[in-house]
Amino acid sequence: MFQCLIYHAIALVFYAYLPDVLILLVFLFFHFRVKSWADAFGGEIYSIMTKYSGSLLLQKKYKDVEPILKIKEVNGLELVKKFSEEMESMLRRKVEAVERLVEAAEDADLKHEFNSSLVFDYYNSLLINEKDENDNYVELGDEFILEPNEHFNNLLVNTTYSDVQLPTNVYNKDPDILNGVYMSEALNPIFVDNFQRDPTLTWQYFGSSTGFFRLYPGIKWMPDENGVISFDCRNRGWYIQAATSPKDIIIVVDISGSMKGLLMTIAKHTIITILDTLGENDFVNIIAYNDYVHYVEPCFKGILVQADRDNREHFKQLVDELQAKGVGTVNKAVLESFKILREFREAGQGGLCNQAIMLITDGAVEDYESVFEKYNWPDRKVRVFTYLIGREVTFAQNVKWIACNNKGYYTQISTLADVQENVMEYLHVLSRPMVINHDHDIIWTEAYMDSALLSCNSSYAVFSKKEDNRSHGILLGVVGSDVPLRELLKLAPRYKLGVHGYAFLNTNNGYILSHPDLRPLYREGKKLKPKPNYNSVDLSEVEWEDQDEILRTAMINGETGYLAMDVKVPGCFSKRLFPLSFFLIYLSRNGFLFLTNDYFFTDISGTPFSLGVVLSRGHGEYILLGNTSVEEGLHDLLQPDLTLANEWIYCITDIDPDHRKLSQLEAMIRFLTGEEPDLECDEDLVQEVLFDAVVTAPMEAYWTALALNIETEQGVEMAFLGTRAGLMRSLLYVGSEKLSNRQFLTLGEKESIFTMDHFPLWYRRAAEHPPGSFIYSITSEEGSGNPHLSTTAKEGDGENKFVTHTVGVQIKLELLQRKFWMATQQVGMAVILWRYDFTTFLLVTMYDYQAMCKMPYHHHSGAQPLLSVRISLQFLLEFNICGFWHSDSLADAHKHKKHDMLQPCDTEYPVFVYENTIRETNGLIECGDCQKMFVAQQIANSNLLLLVTDAACDCSCVRDLTVFCLCCFCPYLNAVDLNGNTHNASVKCDRMRSQKLRRRPDTCHAFHPEVHNIVSQYSLPLSLRWLQPPPLMFHEPLGILSVE
Repeated sequence: MFQCLIYHAIALVFYAYLPDVLILLVFLFFHFRVKSWADAFGGEIYSIMTKYSGSLLLQKKYKDVEPILKIKEVNGLELVKKFSEEMESMLRRKVEAVERLVEAAEDADLKHEFNSSLVFDYYNSLLINEKDENDNYVELGDEFILEPNEHFNNLLVNTTYSDVQLPTNVYNKDPDILNGVYMSEALNPIFVDNFQRDPTLTWQYFGSSTGFFRLYPGIKWMPDENGVISFDCRNRGWYIQAATSPKDIIIVVDISGSMKGLLMTIAKHTIITILDTLGENDFVNIIAYNDYVHYVEPCFKGILVQADRDNREHFKQLVDELQAKGVGTVNKAVLESFKILREFREAGQGGLCNQAIMLITDGAVEDYESVFEKYNWPDRKVRVFTYLIGREVTFAQNVKWIACNNKGYYTQISTLADVQENVMEYLHVLSRPMVINHDHDIIWTEAYMDSALLSCNSSYAVFSKKEDNRSHGILLGVVGSDVPLRELLKLAPRYKLGVHGYAFLNTNNGYILSHPDLRPLYREGKKLKPKPNYNSVDLSEVEWEDQDEILRTAMINGETGYLAMDVKVPGCFSKRLFPLSFFLIYLSRNGFLFLTNDYFFTDISGTPFSLGVVLSRGHGEYILLGNTSVEEGLHDLLQPDLTLANEWIYCITDIDPDHRKLSQLEAMIRFLTGEEPDLECDEDLVQEVLFDAVVTAPMEAYWTALALNIETEQGVEMAFLGTRAGLMRSLLYVGSEKLSNRQFLTLGEKESIFTMDHFPLWYRRAAEHPPGSFIYSITSEEGSGNPHLSTTAKEGDGENKFVTHTVGVQIKLELLQRKFWMATQQVGMAVILWRYDFTTFLLVTMYDYQAMCKMPYHHHSGAQPLLSVRISLQFLLEFNICGFWHSDSLADAHKHKKHDMLQPCDTEYPVFVYENTIRETNGLIECGDCQKMFVAQQIANSNLLLLVTDAACDCSCVRDLTVFCLCCFCPYLNAVDLNGNTHNASVKCDRMRSQKLRRRPDTCHAFHPEVHNIVSQYSLPLSLRWLQPPPLMFHEPLGILSVE
């Protein structure tokens, strides 16, 4: 009986564990079968790729010359200092050009006598080349020759003359305008001379305080779709920053019931116009008052915030929603404003220069002398500017008194048309101390977009030097010149920094001028548009691993130094991703890269800018120096299959007009042959090119022999290679008309070629994989799948290994499909699927501080909706976040109304990285009533992963299941807006209130002792009145009064 019980127990245990035993046996069977498939397929494609790429031959050629190679270590600090000195020299030339314009403008004004009856024709940029119905040129619109000029982005320009633009609201024959335009004609020869001295100069201009804008070279100015020219030079950042010193401004607006209707509309427009006169070096807040004092943004209670673009736009949205009601009590609002300004001044915060209150109201019942006596007198450190809204003047006298007794300015604004000119007057008041002292401070602006190119600007204020005008502080205007940032970065050439190295620039406020991760444009429909906040992206938002802001702090303080950081770099390596049409998963470790970067930084003397240079360990630390004769190298350089990176500066071709049409290869050949001895070339880079040309020369014959072989593998289309010196070779195995992707290795697909901004996509991908392995990349022209395959070979001694060259093959997708099915059919078939789990893939959180999110038009709180975006097949296949997460059109998956707008937002998102140390794995997937087994096997010498599962378990009913994503418990991954609902209000407010470290401008011009001697307009000669409205004036129709 006991034995029977034992046998029965054993039987129960056997049957209980039988499923697990069977599962183990099945797993073992799957494992060996999948491995055999992977080995067969991997061996076949490796043989094809090595044959048609010629990788083994090229590795041998580099191995043969290894004894004569020299490897030089790069000194990052010396490199960044050298780049900085060259940039300083270049920017100094721009400043000298602007200084010549200042001198010419002030001398011209000194010689000019105002003529109220002056008749003068000039080139009006709106009217040039326009004819009337009689085919005669219209007035101010004479013939003006315009020709396309490559230096000016192929725009139609006139490089012998400037022309004049005026906003629609400025009369083009006003005596003030005619006298100013006539006087500024003296700038034309200086414009031309500056351009001849420095052909790298771009736009030069003079913005007049009266509203006209003289631009060189001259262009045809086009109105907007409504026929209006809204551009007013006096509203531009370069003008305002040059004309005034930093400002702390509190705007106080009356929202009592008497302000309803048109008055509130005018008041809102006045606030917005004031906000438009503020810049990155200014600080601001807005207080609204009726029965109570209201901060339009409660989060900003009791503080000033930097007047950057984000805060200005945020204020504008809030102002738009103000409503008039209640009774006005201005004294409490003014008192609150004085307290804030005093606290910031005493704490050493804000601009620490000019401070002002802008009072916008339809009247004041008293003068509130006690408030000013307690908080502003006798020093009057805070100016008060008053704007009387509407035609009613019952309480005007009190409003005038407030401005006149607090070093301010009074004006009455009766219509919307009055707003622009009247608001601008406060800038003249603030500029007087600087003008009287004749302090010419060079101003450098943040980055701005011009014809899809990022530029910065250098500008100077222009003053009247007439002795009898000195005490009046007459500002004539501002002259300036653009500096394309690409020209600056040409001085930090990519070849000296390695495949992942880069240079970047930031301002004294910590904002990025130039950085490879700066994405200033976004796509809306078919158009590329500048992002609203493209010029206020902080350094900490692109180098976000610098969480303690050590790098940011050092660079803002203008320090010179070094810092190492481990970084995760987004691999924005493809614009479009395409699913494979066969059951094979290709993995890219380039969804992002784990790198150790060495940061070297220093300031650029004479500017508020700092320069950073990044060298990635293993790539930018060493330079390969080869030795070859000019004769030998020149012979191989002339082979037809060879091209050079035309955006790289091998030789300087943009100085001499005769050289501008030369390609870099043509220029180098002329330099080497002695045809153009005046060409200035980078001899180290030229030597690298010559060496690479010699070493890679045998590839042409090797590829040609394969192409002539009638047994060429069907589906192989092209072989190509690239070297660190920017040299590329390629050869077609098929006719060009048969290519799957005809744009590859052409300007039509800039990601595939060497540019000033990056090494080619295939080069960067291959750089992060073991030498000799093939990296499969999937791109397509107009939707046709077309893998590009590449491999790397690294040369050096000991640990000094780095990428010297990359070879690749372009093939049809069908070739891989065919080889894949041949390998699997040898041993049987199976359903091949893919699943991610956390034993094979590492989940990493990434951040995007430059995303664009859809939001309702009137949504203004700064809280964006949670972005719920499901994993796409392409994302899973390539593990490349850029095609989706960095598309800059992120929005939640639901449809939006047409009026929904894309707004800047911050997001975090998940990225899966394949653990390449795991060669194989297996597991079970719960699919409802059954379990689906899978086995994954990495394919050797590639970034491919083979995944096999049984077909018995049907998972087709599982939501969102595809042949590639089969797990029924897959979570939906959310790209979370960091400003949105996932953070509570206090966290959002803390972030908005935070004051990041910044470096203030070096100069401040707040007051001058001579200012109080300014007299009334009606005691000024007429010749002064056209130049600028005086500071002390009472003009009843316009209601203008100012007293110092």
